[in-house]
Amino acid sequence: MQVESSTALQHKSFPEDRLKKAILNNPHQITAELCRRSLFYFMKEFWDEVSHDAFKPNWHIELFCSELQAIAERVAENKPKLHDLIVNVPPGTTKTTTFMIMFPIWCWLRWYWMKFITASYSGALSLESAEYSRDLIRSEKFRACFPELAVKADKDTKSNFRVIKRFGNGITSGGNRYSTSVGGTLTGFHGHILLIDDPLDPNRAVSEVEIANANRWIDQTLSTRKIDKAVTPTILIMQRLHSNDPSGYILSKKKANIKHISLPGEIKNYGKFLKPANLASKYINGLLDPERMNWDVLKDMEADLGQYGYAGQVGQTPTPPGGGMFKVEHFQIVHQLPPSVTVEQIIRYWDKAGSEGKGAYTVGLKMYKLKANKFLIADVKRGRWSTEERERIIRETAIADGRQVQVYFEQEPGSGGKESAEATIRNLTGFSAHADRPTGDKIYRADPYSVQVNNGNVHLLQGEWNHELIEEYRFFPFSTYKDQVDAGSGAFNILARERKAGMLFKGSRHATQ
Repeated sequence: MQVESSTALQHKSFPEDRLKKAILNNPHQITAELCRRSLFYFMKEFWDEVSHDAFKPNWHIELFCSELQAIAERVAENKPKLHDLIVNVPPGTTKTTTFMIMFPIWCWLRWYWMKFITASYSGALSLESAEYSRDLIRSEKFRACFPELAVKADKDTKSNFRVIKRFGNGITSGGNRYSTSVGGTLTGFHGHILLIDDPLDPNRAVSEVEIANANRWIDQTLSTRKIDKAVTPTILIMQRLHSNDPSGYILSKKKANIKHISLPGEIKNYGKFLKPANLASKYINGLLDPERMNWDVLKDMEADLGQYGYAGQVGQTPTPPGGGMFKVEHFQIVHQLPPSVTVEQIIRYWDKAGSEGKGAYTVGLKMYKLKANKFLIADVKRGRWSTEERERIIRETAIADGRQVQVYFEQEPGSGGKESAEATIRNLTGFSAHADRPTGDKIYRADPYSVQVNNGNVHLLQGEWNHELIEEYRFFPFSTYKDQVDAGSGAFNILARERKAGMLFKGSRHATQ
């Protein structure tokens, strides 16, 4: 039987008798035609070839298939892309099967020439998806429905395999799939569609080095591998892990041609992170997928992941509801300094950074200790300065603050930290300056400070610096930068220490007595 083209079939339907006859004559061709028309149908039809578990349909899978199909059709017509796509969705929602296993194969059913570059945080994960795709093409059912497609014999590795298509008695070489890890080499390879699935290992997502490396690779390496920069889309799918993870990093650029789909596992607590918001009507009892992730499953996930991991991977925000460690809505903004009679002590605490123009910031935070155990952040100096410029600014700030303000700064461990501290003390001759040597990690040191913030005992003097400080505190400990938290917790811990009159702070050193 001669089956009409997909385009023709889209504009007219089979008469019932003709359809029955076609099914009787060659049911595989009808299955093939329906698969070509719909990625979702293809997934349902060939699910058993990639999984031993029963297929569990849900609206979000249909949504993904619809988005992917529209993107691929535009690429096939060589039309400029409308957008790149970022999808944030919890683990265990069939995202890898949809995006990384089924989607490239479905594209080859209609456009055998398409080339794909696929990447995940590890080479093994990326290769596993490629292996599933390759095995699916080799399956008996696939060969029965699509005998014209096969894996090219002399280009048949998990990391880079090519498909061929038979035309009558001839064979034409088609597209390929090149699989790599985020950070891996891409020299010599280009793609019509770029796919990134889970670019960060959830177990290492708090590593700023890992995050920076992933963002740099996407920016500087993957972006250069497009066959046509105007046409080739980048598709990123992942659960949120950090405020500056690849999703957060790309979205922070506020580019107009980014489509963002964010699907929290539940919207009772994370509804404001649902995008587009009108998808709320699809949720049942507040759940994205009651079959895969009911409330009991989510409760277990929260126990396993912890509040931060759950918020990122399930809620699609890398901080729990209420602002994580710091409930920033409990900051009280005041518009003037308090009367001097209420002030017990004032210090300026510096968290020093050695780099200029990039990396961490140097922060000098001025904090008042008030009566009734209240605290006020009155000013923040923040910048990326060279060592010489930083020391100049520290001294100029001390002069502007006046001698009633004590100066503290964190002394890094090791001989380099000691030398830097001694240089700052010499620079502050004439002022009360102290080198502070805190112990424990940053989160541990910030914990008692966060308790006071969360109980409304820390005020902010209104200023232009308020917004950046609040946003850093909101996402801590997964914020991109932590310098303002470090300076704040350092200042608080100094002010909160009990000391006897006339005694120096433990672990501190005076420049003047």
